[in-house]
Amino acid sequence: MKENHIINLLESVPFASLSESDHREMRVHTTSCDDCARAYKAAVVSTSLLKEGAGEVFEPSPFFQTRVLAAIREQQSEVRGLARLWRAAGALASSLAATVALLAVLSVMVPSTQTNADASAFNRYSAEEVILDQTEIAQGQVSDAEVLSALYQSDEDER
Repeated sequence: MKENHIINLLESVPFASLSESDHREMRVHTTSCDDCARAYKAAVVSTSLLKEGAGEVFEPSPFFQTRVLAAIREQQSEVRGLARLWRAAGALASSLAATVALLAVLSVMVPSTQTNADASAFNRYSAEEVILDQTEIAQGQVSDAEVLSALYQSDEDER
């Protein structure tokens, strides 16, 4: 073991699982190798610290379990509340989506109830025809002067 450094052995095998003969050989080797002596001392110290730490029993405070369980219940109630809200909102959202889809289908698929003939019936009377009481006036033939004279002629007749 003198030609091999014990650092490799310490890194590959747990220190607590080494046999007594391995420990004896390591102590002999550490007398001549300073690097291995530091590694061996560090392994001895860390093993003793781990044993000390493993022997301690940690007791939580009396209200620790109560606080943890209360926090878990609070989180679960928030999740349940959000799930309940989503179910209610999901029904509303799906009904709104169905309504929008139905209106889109109706506006695209249903033929228009207003045909060109019906549209011309709505636009049959222009402002000039109603004011001048003429049914056969073509667009562009009535001047502004004629419209104004027709409007104010009735006022002059009343005086």
